[in-house]
Amino acid sequence: MASISQSHSFSSPILSSPLHHAKSNPIFRVTRISLVVSASASSFSLSSLSKNKQRNQSKFPETLFRESMEKTTINKKKKKKKKKEKENSAKVWVHTLPETLSYHIHKKHWNIALQLFDMLREQPYYQPREETYMRLIVLLRKSGQPHHAHQLFNSIIEDGCESTKLYTALIAAYCQNNLVDEAFSILDEMKNLPHCQPDIFTYTTLIKAHVDALNFEMVELLYDEMAERSIMPNTLTQNIVLGGCAKAEKFDQMEKILSSMMESTACKPDILTMNAVIRVFGDKGQTDMMEKWYERFRSFGIQPKTSTFDILIGAYGNKKMYDKMSSVMQYMRKVQCPWTTSTYNNVIEAFAAGGDAENLESTFDQMRAEGLKADTKTFCCLINGYANAGIFHKVINSVSLAEKLQIPENTSFYNAIISACAREDALREMERAFKRMKEKQCQPDDTTYTVMIEAYRKEGMNDKIYYLEQEKQMISDDKILNVPEVILG
Repeated sequence: MASISQSHSFSSPILSSPLHHAKSNPIFRVTRISLVVSASASSFSLSSLSKNKQRNQSKFPETLFRESMEKTTINKKKKKKKKKEKENSAKVWVHTLPETLSYHIHKKHWNIALQLFDMLREQPYYQPREETYMRLIVLLRKSGQPHHAHQLFNSIIEDGCESTKLYTALIAAYCQNNLVDEAFSILDEMKNLPHCQPDIFTYTTLIKAHVDALNFEMVELLYDEMAERSIMPNTLTQNIVLGGCAKAEKFDQMEKILSSMMESTACKPDILTMNAVIRVFGDKGQTDMMEKWYERFRSFGIQPKTSTFDILIGAYGNKKMYDKMSSVMQYMRKVQCPWTTSTYNNVIEAFAAGGDAENLESTFDQMRAEGLKADTKTFCCLINGYANAGIFHKVINSVSLAEKLQIPENTSFYNAIISACAREDALREMERAFKRMKEKQCQPDDTTYTVMIEAYRKEGMNDKIYYLEQEKQMISDDKILNVPEVILG
């Protein structure tokens, strides 16, 4: 592959000249079986955590509202001023409610955010803002709550905030939750609203939904409709379709799209085009095709970035091609392309898949030594890796550390914990994780229920299997019942 080594090829397992770094910058080198971390680097090791060390649970709610109240000059010790204190507290509430709403949106507490928003709309100082509605819809989309996003449009209409952007956001919420028919109903509604006509982003959102489903006939129909409305596809639209064609192995169609992009003056391929195509081949484990398309995009004059190298590292790591993974990482150092959390996550994930706990932990320590912050994926990989290695106490340590570092928790995070507990036959811990998952508003998915049901089946716990199956069906039915049948007009 061009530009990765001096010979412009991945044939060399490791670059002949290792890069030299300042003493303050620890050297990290991947080999087939080990990681080398500078002894002078100060690192934070998972192994240093006590097995029984637990972080105290914070009591809900801890909001900006409470913090603001603590900062006021109200002297609560003076009993004679109770009335004045209440008045001041009310004033603090008036000024901090929007901040509290923003806080819970940021923390992805969608149900609390909706309640606070209803309260905010009742305040005399409330001013409708499209930005607030957009943030709420995006939160509901990411939280798997499209029906609540639709219900929010009652408020949007009352406030006179309808816009193409908000309708497009609602369409995205439906599409992301596999409610494409409902999304098309919103599109039809938009066509009848003079000030909310669909634009390129509206159509791109719908196109992505059909590309993800590999329904290219509908993609063609959407392209035709765009042409009728004089809406031209942009680079983002073409990148989405390109990625879908690569995934479906429609290589002839890929060639046509790329050729049209190269000839276009307004829709040229970019780094996202490059990443979209090589990611598909990398995910499929087709590293030869990945390298071929990498070279081709380079010949177009597109320069790889950190995100591109991360894709290569992830693909090589999944194939256990550690020499090539090392070559890419060392080349990044050479061209001063920074390693990021995503870069390390790909390396950690590679070792986690093989249950290589030693290299897994060394990579994490090196990541911390370089001052990079771990994220949710980092800890999912750590938990999976230690589970695969059969080191359950380090699974517990990882969960404790994630809590200490205030790592955002999501469904994947709890699925990793539940899977690790199930593997260890630690059913009580599994049930505690499941309970905590619900308390944190992380919606269990098919993986959650499948893992737990299988764990109970091994122990012959048919009553618990029945309960989980009923709960799973109830959630599925609830989603169907909560989809609005009447589209807002």
